[in-house]
This record gives sequence, C-alpha cells and structure tokens, in this order.
Amino acid sequence: MDRTLLFAGRGVRAFGFGFAAVLIGIHLERRGLTAPEIGLTLAIGLIAAALSGLASAALSARLGRRRTLAFAGLLMSLTGLDLALATQAWLLILAGVTGMLGAASVDLGPFASVEQAVLAEAVPAARRNVAFARYSLSGGLFNAAGGLAAALATGAAQSTLFFATYAGIGLVTAAVPLLMSAKVEVASTSPVFGSFRPLAGLAALFALDSLGGGFVANAVIAYWLHVRFGAGTGSLGPVFAVIALLQALSYEVSGRLGNRFGLVNTMVFTHLPSNVLLVLVPFAPNLAWAVGLLFARFALSQMDVPARQAYIVSIVPSAQRAGAVAMTGAVRGVAQSFGPALAGVAIGAAAYGLPFFAGGGLKIAYDVALFVGFRHRPAAHEI
Repeated sequence: MDRTLLFAGRGVRAFGFGFAAVLIGIHLERRGLTAPEIGLTLAIGLIAAALSGLASAALSARLGRRRTLAFAGLLMSLTGLDLALATQAWLLILAGVTGMLGAASVDLGPFASVEQAVLAEAVPAARRNVAFARYSLSGGLFNAAGGLAAALATGAAQSTLFFATYAGIGLVTAAVPLLMSAKVEVASTSPVFGSFRPLAGLAALFALDSLGGGFVANAVIAYWLHVRFGAGTGSLGPVFAVIALLQALSYEVSGRLGNRFGLVNTMVFTHLPSNVLLVLVPFAPNLAWAVGLLFARFALSQMDVPARQAYIVSIVPSAQRAGAVAMTGAVRGVAQSFGPALAGVAIGAAAYGLPFFAGGGLKIAYDVALFVGFRHRPAAHEI
C-alpha cells in the first residue's frame, strides 16, 4: 500500500511537472521577461531544487519522512500560486526558490532523496533494479500526460490557469504521504549524511553530466523550439508528451538491462549514443527534423536514471540512503543550474547551436569517464 501511494504521489506531481516544463519559458515570456531573465529563473529553480534535496533529507530525520514529503507538496503549491498570480518580474524570477519549479526533471528536488530511500527499503535487493525502473515509469507516463495537456494553453489566460492547477496539484501531493503507514519511517541513530568520500568521484562525474544537462533542460529545449522555429504550445505540448512517453518506456527497459548487463554498463551504453544525437539537433533544417532527432535522443537518454538511482542507494548503508541521494542530487543540481542561464543568453543572441554543442559535449565526456572509472565497481547487490 505504501509503495502504491508513493507511486501515486509521484505520478500526480509528474503530471504537473510535465506541463510546467513545456509552459514555463513561454509563460514567463508572456509576462514580459527577457530570454536572459527566463534563463536566470530556470537557474534559480535548479539550484533551489538541489539544495532542497539536502534540506529534506536532514528534515526527514527530525520530522519523519511523511511530514517532510507533505511539506514539499506545500512548496509546490506555493510555486504554482506565484507563477499564476505574480506580474512583477522579480517575483516571477524568484518562483524557483522553493525548489519546485519543475523545469528539468521529476527526479531533482525535495521529494527525490526521501522517496528513493523509502523505495530502496520497500523491496528486496534482488528486485531493486526493476523497482526503480517502475518508479521512473510511473513518473514518466504522467509526465507525458502533462506535456500533452500543455497543448491546451494557447494563450496567457490558459497558461495562468495551468499554473493555478499546479498549485492544486501541490496540495494533493502534500496529502498523499500523510496516508502512508509508519513503516516508511526509519528508526536509526546513524547520521543521515555519512562520509562523502565513497561518493566523491561519482558525484563529480554526475556534476559534469548535469552541467551539460542544464544547457538542454526540457524547459530550455521547449523555449529553443519556440524561438528557433516558431513552435507554439499547440505543437510543443504533443511533442513533449511523446518525449515523456518514450522516456517512460525506456525506464522499463533500463531495469531489465541493469539486471542483464550491470548498472554502470546500462548507464553508459544507453547514454552515449543519445548525446551524439543531441549534438546533431542544431543542424536540423526545420521543426520536423529537430523533433525527430529529439525523439531518437530521448528514447535512449533517460535509461541511465533508474540505473543511477539503484546504484547510489546500493553503495551506502540504509540509514544514509536519503543523504546519499540528496548529496549527489545537490551536486548535480548546482552544476545543472549554470546551463539554463547561459543557454538563455545564447538563445537571446541567436547562437542557437551553443546549448546543444555544449550540453552534448559535456555529457559525452561524462559517459567516457564513468565507464573508465566505475566499470569494475558493481553495486552490492550485483556482486
């Protein structure tokens, strides 16, 4: 029952993130923000999401996991109200300080560290790879539905209504964890944050990957397609719905590949070709070609997500899992936050290829380094 509630809360939240990622750039533009200001807003959101993961891991040791997840839902609601009601530029730019802007990923923010620790303990170690794949799948399917729904936001009034709905989704998300049983809590005197040394090398590589990812976060890509090819929400919504669906299906495949070939191999050999495709996107002569390349890229690019999640929680003690997820997530989020601001400047200056060249190049370097450094270091349940 607890796992079902966890997946349900993740799903409804992912629906909100799905339409937010498509609409946020255009919504802020409609409110009068410039491209650099939009990039700054996304950057603040990513930094806050990373730091909020650390805060929620620490808070869960004091208040409990259920209350911490409920509080994060209230932060999501506050973000939606800001985006729906604020008209002043500085208030809109500060919309991301809650860590719940939803501009990049459902796996970055105050929920991830606590939820993934709960999930790791809710299933036997032998089933962990598939469980994390299903966790990602549940988010991916609802994320696709949210992206599709964004096609209805054809004007400023509709996008405002969507972000008011986002606030309501936050309230629902806050209520779901309170229905979970006391079994999701952990009784331990061990510190939430253990030694960072075993994770240092891995976190550094995740930072490199996320720095590249910041240049091509979903919200940045949506805004890029809008500026480069004149794509509106009517076309962007279905495009990102298909992208989310492709990602969701790839999560299920990832769990099976992890069992067969190992988590590190799964991360590298699905991620590397996707980044080659990413570098090719700016050469697309029209919207159809750009979207086709993005579809091919996203069919592969997120297979590393459940493998990465399962790997992290499997190399640290149980009591430190939330802290490990939070620490690596913080490093990833802070690194990723630099990308949108730089991408916003590049798009505003009509340097349309820069976000994809920078993002793809950094990610390719990450893939090579991860394989060289960790191919002989399997997770505990793979030995």
